[in-house]
Amino acid sequence: MKGLELAQAYYQQYGRPMLEAEFGDMIHRIAAGLCGHGSECFGFDDEISRDHDFEPGFCLWLTDEDEREFGFRLFRAYGRLPREFEGVRMENKSLFGSDFKGVHTIRQFYSFYIGDHVPETNAEWLAIPDFYLAEATNGQVFDDPLGEFTRIRQALLDRPEDVRLKKLGSCVFSMAQLGQYNYARCLKHGERAAAATALADFCRQTAQAVYLLNRAYAPYYKWLYRGMKALPLLGDRAEVLERLLTAPLDADTNLPLIECLAADVAAALRRQGLADCAGDYLEPYAYAIGGHIADSALRNSPVML
Repeated sequence: MKGLELAQAYYQQYGRPMLEAEFGDMIHRIAAGLCGHGSECFGFDDEISRDHDFEPGFCLWLTDEDEREFGFRLFRAYGRLPREFEGVRMENKSLFGSDFKGVHTIRQFYSFYIGDHVPETNAEWLAIPDFYLAEATNGQVFDDPLGEFTRIRQALLDRPEDVRLKKLGSCVFSMAQLGQYNYARCLKHGERAAAATALADFCRQTAQAVYLLNRAYAPYYKWLYRGMKALPLLGDRAEVLERLLTAPLDADTNLPLIECLAADVAAALRRQGLADCAGDYLEPYAYAIGGHIADSALRNSPVML
């Protein structure tokens, strides 16, 4: 059983009944789910993942006011839940601190990722790494009768289009520079370490561009390619990126794959109406994307972030 399934089943069998029995008059103010850090929140956990932080459990989120009123009682009630479920035993560690499960305030959860408020300006949005936003909006919310946790979650999912375009243009420009231009040149100079770096960075920028084309947040590097495989647009190109990352530094083999990926991204940009460039060299596409940014200051800032 995957971690998210385990968490929801544990909540339905023990968590929800506890809330109804002991917090019936406050249950309409308590959000429950499993989101945040860890492979299980992305649905990527496997047998290897069970060597740490894998246990039955879920999150309960409160406003600051409600935490002051009944947070400690809720914390104690959560601690009395069965420590074993479906053959998985809860580890003996604090429900607070480094453990993201248990009782927390809504502010505590989101402030780790975005600071003290939902970003309001393009600059504030650009300052938050996509992998933070991926963690802040992953997983599943089981119950949220008050709606505050979900309100913030939805606000973070609604990234401004100008910000998406700026990040996409930067990725596309980097793809051109790293893969289509500098990779082969580094090999010709005999700079194999530089070539390997260019190739790895090209793959990362390509994967991030695919997430942006899908209007999705890219997780951090460990799950970047795994998550890409599930994306509807160009998600299957993750296998090509894996081939590049694990192949010898051979230009004859790798350059056709690089150009194929560039052509795929160029075609996707044309289909989305973001560019009408000829050919597959991506640098002109980056500038074409920038032309669609409404914020003049952001549009006229350097193409690379």
